[in-house]
Amino acid sequence: MNDARLTTGEVHELWRVLSPRERVDAFQHMDRVEADTFFLRLGVHDQAAILQAMGEDERRPWLRLLAPDDAADVVQQLPAHARSSFLALMDETARREVTALLAYAEDAAGGLMSPRFARLRPEMTVGEAISYLQRQAQQKLETVYYAYVLDPEQRLRGVVSFRELITAPARAPLADVMHTEVVSVPDTMDQEAVAGVMTQHDLDALPVIDFEGRMKGIVTIDDVVNVVQRAATEDIQKLGGMEALDTPYLQTSMVAMVRKRAGWLSALFLGEMLTASAMGYYEAEIAKAVVLALFVPLIMSSGGNSGSQATTLVIRAMALGEVTPADWWRIVRRELSTGVLLGLVLALVGAIRILSWQAIFHAYGTHCGRIAVTVGVSLVGVVTWGTITGSMLPFAIRRLGLDPASASAPFVATLVDVSGLLIYFNVARMVLRGSLL
Repeated sequence: MNDARLTTGEVHELWRVLSPRERVDAFQHMDRVEADTFFLRLGVHDQAAILQAMGEDERRPWLRLLAPDDAADVVQQLPAHARSSFLALMDETARREVTALLAYAEDAAGGLMSPRFARLRPEMTVGEAISYLQRQAQQKLETVYYAYVLDPEQRLRGVVSFRELITAPARAPLADVMHTEVVSVPDTMDQEAVAGVMTQHDLDALPVIDFEGRMKGIVTIDDVVNVVQRAATEDIQKLGGMEALDTPYLQTSMVAMVRKRAGWLSALFLGEMLTASAMGYYEAEIAKAVVLALFVPLIMSSGGNSGSQATTLVIRAMALGEVTPADWWRIVRRELSTGVLLGLVLALVGAIRILSWQAIFHAYGTHCGRIAVTVGVSLVGVVTWGTITGSMLPFAIRRLGLDPASASAPFVATLVDVSGLLIYFNVARMVLRGSLL
Protein backbone atom coordinates (compact mmCIF):
# COMPACT_ATOMS: atom_id res chain seq x y z
CA MET A 1 0.00 0.00 0.00
CA ASN A 2 1.23 3.50 -0.76
CA ASP A 3 0.63 6.53 1.41
CA ALA A 4 -2.10 8.00 -0.80
CA ARG A 5 -5.58 8.06 0.66
CA LEU A 6 -7.83 5.33 -0.74
CA THR A 7 -11.46 5.97 -1.53
CA THR A 8 -14.26 3.69 -0.36
CA GLY A 9 -14.86 2.63 -3.96
CA GLU A 10 -11.21 1.60 -4.43
CA VAL A 11 -11.17 -0.45 -1.23
CA HIS A 12 -14.47 -2.10 -2.12
CA GLU A 13 -13.13 -3.03 -5.58
CA LEU A 14 -9.95 -4.58 -4.16
CA TRP A 15 -11.49 -6.08 -1.03
CA ARG A 16 -11.95 -9.69 -2.12
CA VAL A 17 -8.36 -10.09 -3.31
CA LEU A 18 -6.71 -8.55 -0.24
CA SER A 19 -5.28 -10.58 2.62
CA PRO A 20 -6.47 -9.76 6.18
CA ARG A 21 -3.31 -7.72 6.86
CA GLU A 22 -3.70 -5.83 3.58
CA ARG A 23 -7.29 -5.05 4.53
CA VAL A 24 -6.08 -3.54 7.80
CA ASP A 25 -3.57 -1.43 5.85
CA ALA A 26 -6.36 -0.34 3.50
CA PHE A 27 -8.34 0.96 6.47
CA GLN A 28 -5.35 2.93 7.68
CA HIS A 29 -5.06 4.61 4.27
CA MET A 30 -8.73 5.60 4.10
CA ASP A 31 -10.37 8.76 5.33
CA ARG A 32 -11.47 8.04 8.91
CA VAL A 33 -15.15 8.84 8.35
CA GLU A 34 -15.26 6.70 5.21
CA ALA A 35 -13.39 3.90 6.98
CA ASP A 36 -15.91 3.92 9.84
CA THR A 37 -18.82 3.70 7.42
CA PHE A 38 -17.16 0.97 5.38
CA PHE A 39 -16.37 -1.11 8.46
CA LEU A 40 -19.94 -0.90 9.76
CA ARG A 41 -21.27 -2.10 6.40
CA LEU A 42 -19.07 -5.18 6.33
CA GLY A 43 -20.46 -8.61 7.15
CA VAL A 44 -19.77 -10.03 10.59
CA HIS A 45 -17.26 -12.58 9.20
CA ASP A 46 -15.19 -9.84 7.56
CA GLN A 47 -15.33 -7.66 10.67
CA ALA A 48 -14.10 -10.51 12.87
CA ALA A 49 -11.32 -11.41 10.44
CA ILE A 50 -10.07 -7.81 10.28
CA LEU A 51 -10.11 -7.36 14.03
CA GLN A 52 -8.15 -10.58 14.49
CA ALA A 53 -5.52 -9.34 12.00
CA MET A 54 -5.05 -6.10 13.95
CA GLY A 55 -2.87 -5.50 16.94
CA GLU A 56 -4.54 -4.90 20.29
CA ASP A 57 -4.14 -1.13 20.17
CA GLU A 58 -5.41 -1.03 16.58
CA ARG A 59 -8.58 -3.03 17.19
CA ARG A 60 -9.83 -1.10 20.25
CA PRO A 61 -11.41 1.90 18.38
CA TRP A 62 -12.97 -0.34 15.74
CA LEU A 63 -14.46 -2.69 18.32
CA ARG A 64 -15.91 0.24 20.27
CA LEU A 65 -17.47 1.53 17.06
CA LEU A 66 -19.87 -1.42 17.01
CA ALA A 67 -23.29 -1.43 18.69
CA PRO A 68 -23.57 -4.04 21.49
CA ASP A 69 -25.59 -6.52 19.40
CA ASP A 70 -23.15 -6.20 16.47
CA ALA A 71 -20.18 -6.55 18.82
CA ALA A 72 -21.72 -9.71 20.27
CA ASP A 73 -22.08 -11.15 16.76
CA VAL A 74 -18.41 -10.43 16.06
CA VAL A 75 -17.26 -11.97 19.35
CA GLN A 76 -19.25 -15.12 18.57
CA GLN A 77 -17.19 -15.52 15.38
CA LEU A 78 -13.93 -15.55 17.33
CA PRO A 79 -12.18 -18.62 18.74
CA ALA A 80 -13.21 -19.25 22.36
CA HIS A 81 -9.71 -18.50 23.68
CA ALA A 82 -9.68 -15.03 22.07
CA ARG A 83 -13.06 -13.76 23.25
CA SER A 84 -11.99 -12.56 26.71
CA SER A 85 -9.21 -10.38 25.30
CA PHE A 86 -11.65 -8.71 22.91
CA LEU A 87 -14.19 -8.10 25.68
CA ALA A 88 -11.45 -6.50 27.79
CA LEU A 89 -11.01 -3.80 25.12
CA MET A 90 -14.58 -2.53 25.58
CA ASP A 91 -15.67 0.03 28.12
CA GLU A 92 -17.41 -1.35 31.21
CA THR A 93 -20.96 -0.62 30.05
CA ALA A 94 -20.48 -2.13 26.60
CA ARG A 95 -18.71 -5.17 28.05
CA ARG A 96 -21.60 -5.80 30.42
CA GLU A 97 -24.14 -5.44 27.59
CA VAL A 98 -22.22 -7.71 25.20
CA THR A 99 -21.65 -10.35 27.89
CA ALA A 100 -25.39 -10.39 28.61
CA LEU A 101 -26.15 -10.88 24.90
CA LEU A 102 -23.62 -13.72 24.61
CA ALA A 103 -25.54 -15.61 27.29
CA TYR A 104 -28.40 -16.11 24.82
CA ALA A 105 -28.49 -18.74 22.11
CA GLU A 106 -27.18 -17.35 18.83
CA ASP A 107 -30.49 -17.99 17.04
CA ALA A 108 -32.73 -16.58 19.81
CA ALA A 109 -34.32 -13.12 19.98
CA GLY A 110 -32.12 -12.31 22.98
CA GLY A 111 -29.00 -12.81 20.88
CA LEU A 112 -30.38 -10.55 18.16
CA MET A 113 -31.62 -7.61 20.25
CA SER A 114 -29.92 -4.36 21.19
CA PRO A 115 -30.12 -3.33 24.86
CA ARG A 116 -29.87 0.35 23.92
CA PHE A 117 -33.41 1.62 23.46
CA ALA A 118 -35.31 4.77 24.43
CA ARG A 119 -36.98 4.44 27.85
CA LEU A 120 -39.64 6.59 29.46
CA ARG A 121 -41.57 6.53 32.72
CA PRO A 122 -45.38 6.46 32.74
CA GLU A 123 -45.71 9.42 35.18
CA MET A 124 -43.94 11.82 32.77
CA THR A 125 -45.63 14.53 30.74
CA VAL A 126 -45.06 14.73 26.99
CA GLY A 127 -42.69 17.70 27.44
CA GLU A 128 -40.64 15.86 30.04
CA ALA A 129 -40.52 12.79 27.81
CA ILE A 130 -39.16 14.80 24.85
CA SER A 131 -36.45 16.39 27.00
CA TYR A 132 -35.53 13.01 28.44
CA LEU A 133 -35.29 11.48 24.96
CA GLN A 134 -33.01 14.29 23.84
CA ARG A 135 -30.57 13.38 26.60
CA GLN A 136 -30.82 9.67 25.83
CA ALA A 137 -30.20 10.24 22.12
CA GLN A 138 -26.61 11.23 22.95
CA GLN A 139 -25.98 7.68 24.25
CA LYS A 140 -25.98 5.95 20.82
CA LEU A 141 -29.49 4.53 21.04
CA GLU A 142 -30.40 1.88 18.47
CA THR A 143 -33.39 3.95 17.32
CA VAL A 144 -35.49 6.88 18.56
CA TYR A 145 -38.49 6.19 16.34
CA TYR A 146 -40.18 4.49 19.29
CA ALA A 147 -39.84 5.03 23.02
CA TYR A 148 -40.89 2.34 25.48
CA VAL A 149 -42.66 3.14 28.72
CA LEU A 150 -41.38 1.03 31.62
CA ASP A 151 -42.45 0.83 35.26
CA PRO A 152 -39.87 0.84 38.11
CA GLU A 153 -39.50 -2.97 37.74
CA GLN A 154 -38.62 -2.46 34.02
CA ARG A 155 -41.82 -4.14 32.89
CA LEU A 156 -43.18 -2.93 29.55
CA ARG A 157 -46.30 -0.79 30.00
CA GLY A 158 -46.61 1.00 26.68
CA VAL A 159 -45.00 2.40 23.55
CA VAL A 160 -45.13 5.81 21.90
CA SER A 161 -43.65 7.02 18.63
CA PHE A 162 -41.54 10.15 18.43
CA ARG A 163 -44.01 11.59 15.95
CA GLU A 164 -46.86 11.17 18.44
CA LEU A 165 -44.81 12.90 21.12
CA ILE A 166 -43.98 16.02 19.12
CA THR A 167 -47.59 16.45 17.98
CA ALA A 168 -49.10 16.02 21.47
CA PRO A 169 -49.57 18.91 23.97
CA ALA A 170 -46.46 19.35 26.09
CA ARG A 171 -48.39 19.13 29.35
CA ALA A 172 -50.38 16.03 28.39
CA PRO A 173 -49.68 12.97 30.58
CA LEU A 174 -47.60 10.41 28.76
CA ALA A 175 -50.06 7.74 29.89
CA ASP A 176 -52.73 9.40 27.71
CA VAL A 177 -50.54 9.32 24.59
CA MET A 178 -48.87 5.90 24.79
CA HIS A 179 -50.28 2.66 23.36
CA THR A 180 -50.75 0.00 25.99
CA GLU A 181 -51.34 -2.90 23.61
CA VAL A 182 -47.74 -3.58 22.61
CA VAL A 183 -46.58 -6.41 20.35
CA SER A 184 -43.55 -8.03 21.97
CA VAL A 185 -41.63 -11.30 21.79
CA PRO A 186 -39.92 -13.43 24.46
CA ASP A 187 -36.13 -13.38 24.56
CA THR A 188 -36.06 -17.12 23.81
CA MET A 189 -38.06 -16.93 20.56
CA ASP A 190 -36.30 -18.18 17.43
CA GLN A 191 -34.96 -15.39 15.21
CA GLU A 192 -36.92 -16.52 12.16
CA ALA A 193 -40.12 -16.45 14.23
CA VAL A 194 -39.21 -12.91 15.33
CA ALA A 195 -38.87 -11.92 11.67
CA GLY A 196 -42.32 -13.37 11.04
CA VAL A 197 -43.85 -11.31 13.85
CA MET A 198 -42.26 -8.09 12.56
CA THR A 199 -43.47 -8.81 9.03
CA GLN A 200 -46.97 -9.69 10.19
CA HIS A 201 -47.37 -6.45 12.18
CA ASP A 202 -45.30 -4.25 9.83
CA LEU A 203 -43.03 -2.98 12.61
CA ASP A 204 -39.68 -1.20 12.42
CA ALA A 205 -38.73 -2.25 15.96
CA LEU A 206 -39.95 -4.96 18.29
CA PRO A 207 -39.51 -5.09 22.09
CA VAL A 208 -38.00 -8.22 23.65
CA ILE A 209 -39.07 -9.26 27.15
CA ASP A 210 -38.05 -11.98 29.59
CA PHE A 211 -40.35 -14.51 31.27
CA GLU A 212 -41.22 -11.97 34.00
CA GLY A 213 -42.29 -9.33 31.47
CA ARG A 214 -39.23 -7.13 31.94
CA MET A 215 -38.02 -5.45 28.79
CA LYS A 216 -34.48 -6.50 27.79
CA GLY A 217 -33.99 -4.83 24.42
CA ILE A 218 -35.33 -4.25 20.92
CA VAL A 219 -34.97 -5.98 17.58
CA THR A 220 -34.87 -3.57 14.66
CA ILE A 221 -35.78 -4.07 11.02
CA ASP A 222 -32.14 -4.09 9.85
CA ASP A 223 -31.43 -7.01 12.20
CA VAL A 224 -34.40 -8.90 10.79
CA VAL A 225 -33.28 -8.29 7.21
CA ASN A 226 -29.99 -10.01 8.05
CA VAL A 227 -31.85 -12.93 9.66
CA VAL A 228 -34.12 -13.36 6.65
CA GLN A 229 -31.13 -13.20 4.29
CA ARG A 230 -29.23 -15.85 6.23
CA ALA A 231 -32.29 -18.10 6.46
CA ALA A 232 -33.00 -17.77 2.73
CA THR A 233 -29.35 -18.53 1.93
CA GLU A 234 -29.42 -21.67 4.09
CA ASP A 235 -32.68 -22.87 2.53
CA ILE A 236 -31.45 -22.30 -1.02
CA GLN A 237 -28.23 -24.18 -0.32
CA LYS A 238 -30.17 -27.08 1.23
CA LEU A 239 -32.57 -27.14 -1.71
CA GLY A 240 -29.52 -27.55 -3.92
CA GLY A 241 -28.72 -30.82 -2.18
CA MET A 242 -26.00 -29.90 0.32
CA GLU A 243 -25.47 -28.74 3.88
CA ALA A 244 -25.70 -24.99 4.46
CA LEU A 245 -22.35 -23.20 4.50
CA ASP A 246 -21.29 -21.54 7.76
CA THR A 247 -19.21 -18.86 6.01
CA PRO A 248 -19.45 -16.86 2.75
CA TYR A 249 -18.72 -18.91 -0.37
CA LEU A 250 -15.28 -17.44 -1.15
CA GLN A 251 -14.23 -17.70 2.51
CA THR A 252 -15.18 -21.37 2.85
CA SER A 253 -12.15 -23.66 2.82
CA MET A 254 -11.87 -26.45 0.27
CA VAL A 255 -12.08 -29.08 3.01
CA ALA A 256 -15.27 -27.56 4.40
CA MET A 257 -16.75 -27.22 0.91
CA VAL A 258 -16.13 -30.89 0.12
CA ARG A 259 -17.44 -31.99 3.51
CA LYS A 260 -20.65 -29.98 3.12
CA ARG A 261 -21.35 -31.37 -0.33
CA ALA A 262 -19.96 -34.92 -0.29
CA GLY A 263 -22.47 -36.34 2.18
CA TRP A 264 -25.54 -35.47 0.16
CA LEU A 265 -23.86 -36.40 -3.13
CA SER A 266 -22.98 -39.81 -1.73
CA ALA A 267 -26.52 -40.34 -0.46
CA LEU A 268 -27.97 -39.31 -3.81
CA PHE A 269 -25.51 -41.56 -5.63
CA LEU A 270 -26.56 -44.53 -3.54
CA GLY A 271 -30.18 -43.67 -4.23
CA GLU A 272 -29.59 -43.57 -7.96
CA MET A 273 -28.14 -47.07 -7.71
CA LEU A 274 -31.70 -48.21 -7.09
CA THR A 275 -32.48 -46.89 -10.56
CA ALA A 276 -29.92 -49.28 -12.04
CA SER A 277 -31.46 -52.10 -9.99
CA ALA A 278 -34.92 -51.25 -11.33
CA MET A 279 -33.60 -51.19 -14.89
CA GLY A 280 -32.02 -54.60 -14.32
CA TYR A 281 -35.31 -56.01 -13.02
CA TYR A 282 -37.01 -55.07 -16.31
CA GLU A 283 -34.11 -56.25 -18.45
CA ALA A 284 -36.28 -58.80 -20.22
CA GLU A 285 -38.85 -56.20 -21.26
CA ILE A 286 -36.10 -53.88 -22.50
CA ALA A 287 -34.53 -56.73 -24.51
CA LYS A 288 -37.87 -57.44 -26.22
CA ALA A 289 -38.71 -53.78 -26.83
CA VAL A 290 -35.50 -51.74 -26.96
CA VAL A 291 -37.61 -48.72 -27.88
CA LEU A 292 -38.76 -48.54 -24.25
CA ALA A 293 -35.25 -47.54 -23.15
CA LEU A 294 -35.40 -44.45 -25.36
CA PHE A 295 -38.07 -42.89 -23.16
CA VAL A 296 -36.56 -43.72 -19.76
CA PRO A 297 -34.78 -40.31 -19.42
CA LEU A 298 -38.00 -38.56 -20.46
CA ILE A 299 -40.08 -40.36 -17.82
CA MET A 300 -37.51 -39.96 -15.03
CA SER A 301 -36.86 -36.27 -15.64
CA SER A 302 -40.57 -35.44 -15.85
CA GLY A 303 -41.32 -37.11 -12.51
CA GLY A 304 -38.28 -35.58 -10.83
CA ASN A 305 -38.99 -32.10 -12.17
CA SER A 306 -42.63 -32.15 -11.09
CA GLY A 307 -41.63 -33.39 -7.64
CA SER A 308 -38.97 -30.70 -7.31
CA GLN A 309 -41.48 -28.01 -8.26
CA ALA A 310 -43.97 -29.21 -5.64
CA THR A 311 -41.28 -29.46 -2.94
CA THR A 312 -40.01 -25.95 -3.62
CA LEU A 313 -43.51 -24.46 -3.53
CA VAL A 314 -44.48 -26.20 -0.30
CA ILE A 315 -41.21 -25.42 1.51
CA ARG A 316 -41.54 -21.74 0.62
CA ALA A 317 -45.20 -21.70 1.70
CA MET A 318 -44.21 -23.30 5.01
CA ALA A 319 -41.45 -20.72 5.52
CA LEU A 320 -43.93 -17.88 4.94
CA GLY A 321 -46.52 -19.43 7.24
CA GLU A 322 -48.99 -19.90 4.38
CA VAL A 323 -49.42 -23.62 5.14
CA THR A 324 -49.05 -25.77 8.25
CA PRO A 325 -48.90 -29.54 8.79
CA ALA A 326 -52.65 -29.43 9.43
CA ASP A 327 -53.14 -28.47 5.76
CA TRP A 328 -51.59 -31.66 4.41
CA TRP A 329 -54.84 -33.16 3.12
CA ARG A 330 -55.79 -29.97 1.27
CA ILE A 331 -52.35 -29.96 -0.33
CA VAL A 332 -52.64 -33.63 -1.35
CA ARG A 333 -55.95 -32.95 -3.10
CA ARG A 334 -54.55 -29.84 -4.75
CA GLU A 335 -51.39 -31.55 -5.96
CA LEU A 336 -53.36 -34.60 -7.13
CA SER A 337 -55.44 -32.43 -9.44
CA THR A 338 -52.43 -30.38 -10.49
CA GLY A 339 -50.36 -33.50 -11.15
CA VAL A 340 -53.03 -35.07 -13.35
CA LEU A 341 -53.44 -31.88 -15.40
CA LEU A 342 -49.68 -31.41 -15.77
CA GLY A 343 -49.32 -35.08 -16.70
CA LEU A 344 -51.98 -34.72 -19.39
CA VAL A 345 -50.17 -31.71 -20.84
CA LEU A 346 -46.87 -33.61 -21.01
CA ALA A 347 -48.65 -36.73 -22.30
CA LEU A 348 -50.11 -34.70 -25.16
CA VAL A 349 -46.71 -33.21 -25.99
CA GLY A 350 -45.06 -36.64 -25.80
CA ALA A 351 -47.72 -38.30 -27.99
CA ILE A 352 -47.42 -35.57 -30.63
CA ARG A 353 -43.66 -35.98 -30.64
CA ILE A 354 -43.83 -39.77 -31.06
CA LEU A 355 -46.45 -39.65 -33.80
CA SER A 356 -44.59 -36.87 -35.64
CA TRP A 357 -41.29 -38.80 -35.58
CA GLN A 358 -43.11 -41.86 -36.84
CA ALA A 359 -44.68 -39.92 -39.70
CA ILE A 360 -41.38 -38.30 -40.69
CA PHE A 361 -38.72 -40.90 -39.84
CA HIS A 362 -40.76 -44.13 -39.31
CA ALA A 363 -38.86 -44.42 -36.04
CA TYR A 364 -41.16 -46.65 -33.96
CA GLY A 365 -42.62 -49.22 -36.34
CA THR A 366 -46.15 -50.53 -36.54
CA HIS A 367 -46.78 -50.30 -32.80
CA CYS A 368 -46.23 -46.55 -32.70
CA GLY A 369 -49.76 -45.91 -31.35
CA ARG A 370 -49.31 -48.26 -28.40
CA ILE A 371 -45.93 -46.75 -27.60
CA ALA A 372 -47.50 -43.29 -27.57
CA VAL A 373 -50.23 -44.54 -25.21
CA THR A 374 -47.61 -46.16 -22.97
CA VAL A 375 -45.57 -43.00 -22.71
CA GLY A 376 -48.65 -40.79 -22.26
CA VAL A 377 -50.24 -42.87 -19.49
CA SER A 378 -46.86 -43.26 -17.77
CA LEU A 379 -46.31 -39.50 -17.82
CA VAL A 380 -49.68 -38.87 -16.18
CA GLY A 381 -48.89 -41.42 -13.46
CA VAL A 382 -45.30 -40.37 -12.89
CA VAL A 383 -45.97 -36.63 -12.81
CA THR A 384 -48.94 -37.08 -10.46
CA TRP A 385 -46.89 -39.29 -8.16
CA GLY A 386 -44.01 -36.82 -8.29
CA THR A 387 -46.16 -33.85 -7.27
CA ILE A 388 -47.76 -35.74 -4.38
CA THR A 389 -44.43 -37.11 -3.14
CA GLY A 390 -42.69 -33.75 -3.49
CA SER A 391 -45.43 -31.89 -1.63
CA MET A 392 -45.65 -34.36 1.26
CA LEU A 393 -41.94 -34.92 1.86
CA PRO A 394 -41.38 -31.55 3.63
CA PHE A 395 -44.18 -32.39 6.09
CA ALA A 396 -42.69 -35.84 6.75
CA ILE A 397 -39.27 -34.31 7.39
CA ARG A 398 -40.72 -31.69 9.75
CA ARG A 399 -42.54 -34.48 11.61
CA LEU A 400 -39.12 -36.04 12.24
CA GLY A 401 -37.96 -32.77 13.79
CA LEU A 402 -35.72 -31.79 10.87
CA ASP A 403 -35.59 -28.73 8.63
CA PRO A 404 -38.12 -29.11 5.74
CA ALA A 405 -35.55 -27.48 3.43
CA SER A 406 -33.61 -30.75 3.71
CA ALA A 407 -36.17 -32.14 1.27
CA SER A 408 -33.92 -30.88 -1.50
CA ALA A 409 -34.83 -30.96 -5.17
CA PRO A 410 -32.11 -33.55 -6.00
CA PHE A 411 -33.34 -35.77 -3.16
CA VAL A 412 -36.93 -35.65 -4.41
CA ALA A 413 -35.79 -36.29 -7.98
CA THR A 414 -33.81 -39.35 -6.89
CA LEU A 415 -36.75 -40.70 -4.93
CA VAL A 416 -39.18 -40.22 -7.79
CA ASP A 417 -36.79 -41.66 -10.39
CA VAL A 418 -37.04 -45.17 -8.99
CA SER A 419 -40.81 -45.12 -8.53
CA GLY A 420 -41.18 -43.55 -11.98
CA LEU A 421 -39.44 -46.52 -13.58
CA LEU A 422 -41.77 -48.92 -11.80
CA ILE A 423 -44.80 -47.02 -13.07
CA TYR A 424 -43.42 -46.82 -16.62
CA PHE A 425 -42.52 -50.48 -17.06
CA ASN A 426 -45.73 -51.73 -15.45
CA VAL A 427 -47.79 -49.53 -17.77
CA ALA A 428 -45.71 -50.88 -20.68
CA ARG A 429 -46.46 -54.46 -19.62
CA MET A 430 -50.20 -53.78 -19.68
CA VAL A 431 -50.36 -51.72 -22.88
CA LEU A 432 -47.81 -53.62 -24.96
CA ARG A 433 -48.71 -57.17 -23.86
CA GLY A 434 -49.36 -59.31 -26.93
CA SER A 435 -47.57 -56.92 -29.27
CA LEU A 436 -44.02 -55.87 -28.39
CA LEU A 437 -44.05 -57.75 -25.05
